[in-house]
Amino acid sequence: MVGITKLISCSLLLKQDRETHNGDPFRARHRLITTKTKANLIEETCKQTPHQNLCIQYLSSDPRSADADIAGLALIMVNVIKTKANNALDKIQQLLQGSHEHSQKEALNSCAGRYKTILEADVAQAIAALQKGDPKFAEDGANDAAVEATSCENGFSGKSPLTNENNAMHDVAVTTGAIVRQLL
Repeated sequence: MVGITKLISCSLLLKQDRETHNGDPFRARHRLITTKTKANLIEETCKQTPHQNLCIQYLSSDPRSADADIAGLALIMVNVIKTKANNALDKIQQLLQGSHEHSQKEALNSCAGRYKTILEADVAQAIAALQKGDPKFAEDGANDAAVEATSCENGFSGKSPLTNENNAMHDVAVTTGAIVRQLL
């Protein structure tokens, strides 16, 4: 039944486009393909990442993705990196206020520096590179964010209080890098 509905919907769209474009079937087909391509772009893009479901979740939840090309999808994911970095910094500040252990404070301060680097260097580099059409530097920025999160996690002796944040940052960053790589 769904297939029939899609077929009827596509037929109506083609008929409407032919009327709109003075019967030009090429322009009508082009619009149909473009519409279908936009609908599948998130799915096809995310299939080429290490965390397909995470990718689809973030991109589908952002209304800007409906009109985005792959570079636009990458920019959306860079903004997710930015949000995750700010959230991690907020948690680090909370933990620093409650921590009395010297080694814990040292590791938390190191993580704060790493997350500031993600915000001030990696995110900035990725955004600028995507806007200039230089995806290699954007990929480097995303991959560097993943490395910073892993380094933060490894900086604790014993259990890290930032495991969830670090894992989330790592996964979003490598997913972003994989999206950007599709532009190379």
